[in-house]
Amino acid sequence: MQFEVWAPQADRVTLHCDGAEQPLGRDPERAGWWSGEAAAGDGTRYGFALDGGPVLPDPRSRRQPDGPDGLSAVVEHGTYTWRADWAGRGLPGAVLYELHVGTYTGEGTLDAAAGRLEHLVELGVTHVELMPLCPFPGTHGWGYEGVSLWAVHEPYGGPEALKRFVDRAHELGLGVVLDVVHNHLGPSGNHLPLFGPYFTDTHHTPWGSAVNLDAPGSDEVRAFLLGSALAWLREYRIDGLRLDAVHALWDTRARHFLEELSAGVDALSDEVGRPLFLVAESDLNDPRFITARADHGLGLHAQWNDDFHHALHTALTGEAQGYYADFARAPLAAVAKTLTGGYFHDGTHSSFRGRAHGRPLDRARVAGHRLLGYSQTHDQIGNRAQGDRLAATLSPGLLACAATLTLTAPFTPMLFMGEEWAAGTPWQFFTDHTDPELAEAVRRGRRREFAAHGWAEEDVPDPQDPATRDRSCLDWSEPGRDAHARVLAWYRRLIALRREQPDLTDPDLADTKVAFDEDARWLAFRRGDVRVAVNLGKQETAIPLGTGRVEVLAAWDPVEQPGPDGLLHVPGESCVVLVQP
Repeated sequence: MQFEVWAPQADRVTLHCDGAEQPLGRDPERAGWWSGEAAAGDGTRYGFALDGGPVLPDPRSRRQPDGPDGLSAVVEHGTYTWRADWAGRGLPGAVLYELHVGTYTGEGTLDAAAGRLEHLVELGVTHVELMPLCPFPGTHGWGYEGVSLWAVHEPYGGPEALKRFVDRAHELGLGVVLDVVHNHLGPSGNHLPLFGPYFTDTHHTPWGSAVNLDAPGSDEVRAFLLGSALAWLREYRIDGLRLDAVHALWDTRARHFLEELSAGVDALSDEVGRPLFLVAESDLNDPRFITARADHGLGLHAQWNDDFHHALHTALTGEAQGYYADFARAPLAAVAKTLTGGYFHDGTHSSFRGRAHGRPLDRARVAGHRLLGYSQTHDQIGNRAQGDRLAATLSPGLLACAATLTLTAPFTPMLFMGEEWAAGTPWQFFTDHTDPELAEAVRRGRRREFAAHGWAEEDVPDPQDPATRDRSCLDWSEPGRDAHARVLAWYRRLIALRREQPDLTDPDLADTKVAFDEDARWLAFRRGDVRVAVNLGKQETAIPLGTGRVEVLAAWDPVEQPGPDGLLHVPGESCVVLVQP
C-alpha cells in the first residue's frame, strides 16, 4: 500500500513498517511530501523516522493502538459492513444530547454507550453529540487534549467501536454529532512540530502557539484539518461536527479556514446525499459565523449560544460572579432579550471584558435553529470547582422551569447527559496524564484557579485521582427512582410537544413575544398559538395571559383555567405550557 507524509523540514524520511525499514522518496509534484509503497494491511503497525531520529506516529494516523506516543496502525475502512440504511438527519427541528463516552457508563466505552441509546430514543432526542474522541494520554479525560485528529481513542474501543456506535444510533433513528478540536493539540504526545510548521508564533492562544492557518506552510495545515473533518463525516458516517472554540482559530487570510471548511462540508453533503452540518462554539457573538457564505458569512450551520445559558443560569440561581455579572443585574430581562434576539451582548458593554461586545443578529437572515440553547453543558458544569449540576442546588420545580425554557425556546435545544433525570452525580474535571510533571502542573493549576475565588484546596477534586472520574459517571439506577422519574417524564413530555406543536420549531426569532416581572420572578412568552409561563418565585403568582380559553398541554403542577381577568395562577417554582388558538 502507499504511505505518505508531509515533512518539509526533513532531509530524509524512513518508513518503519511491520518491523522493516524503508526510505521514502520526495514527491516530485507536492513540495514537502514523501511517499513510498510497502506491504501492509488492516492493523499493520508503522511509523516515520525523520533524519535518523526516533520513530514517530503518522500525523494522519487512523489508529493509535498503544496511545499517542506509540506506532500507528493501518485502518481499512472498507472492511466494515454498515447495517443501517441512513438517509441523514439535519439540524432544523433537532434536539441534541451531549454525551461523554468515558462517563456515560461505568465501563466508559463506545460499545457500552451504544447499549444505552434506547434511553435516548425514549427520551425523544434526535442527535447524540459525542465529546472529543481523538487519542489522548492515559485512559480517562475530557478529550480536549487529543493529538491524532484522524484516530479514535483506543480505550473507548478504537475505530471499529465508533462505527458500531454510529451504526446502532442510525438504526435507532438518531443522528450523531462529534466534537472536534482544531484550535490546539496535546501538549503530551503532540509530535506535529517535528514534522512541519503546524503551529505558529504569529498568534497565541490560551494553549500556547496557534495552529498555523495563515503563516508560511499553512496551506498544508489547513488541508490537514479539512481532511480530518471530512474523514469523520465520510468514513464514520457522522452527521455533524461541533467545532471547539473557533474564536481561537486565528486566521488573517482573505478566505477564512471556517469558510473553506463549511464549503467542503456542503460539497460532501451533496456528494453523499445526506444532510451534514457544522456547529461552532464561539464567545464572539459574531453573526458572521452563522451567516451564509452567499451573504458574506462563514457559512457555519449553527453555534452554541452561551448568552442564553448565562441569562437562564443567573435567573435560576442568583449567581453573579465572573461573566454572570452583566446578566444578573436583571436576569429575566436578559432571558427575554436572548429569546427574541439570540444574543444578550449585541454591541452592549460587557463588564467581564471591560469593553463593548458582540453585534446584533439579522433575524430576517438567521433562523432560530442556528443557535443552540441549553441550561447545562460539560463546560458550564465541569468548569465549576466541584462539578456540581443544577440539580445539586435547585428544587425539582426550578429544574422543570429550566427544562421548559430550554425546550420551548426558539433555538435548537441541547441537553447534557443526565440532566433529563436530575442526575445526582457531579461532572468534574478529570485527567489521566502519564507525564508526572504535567499531571502535577494540572493539579496545582486547578487548585490555584479556584483558590483565587475562595475555595480551600481540599475542596477542589484532584483531576488525576481516578475517583474524580468515577464520581462523574452516571448512576443508571436513578431514572427509576420517584423524584428523578418525575423530572424524566417532564423532559419526555416537553420533547414530545416539540414534535406535536409546529410553532415550537418555527425558526422565526422575531415571532417570539415575551413578558416578565423581575420582582415577582415570572416570565411568559408566546410562539404562535403556544404560550409558555414559568414562575421562578417561591410563591404562587398571577401571570396575565389575556382573555380566551386555553388548553393546558403540560403543567408541572396543576393549574386552573384563567378567569375573566385573563390571569393564570401558577404555583411557586412551577411552569406550564398551553395553547391558545
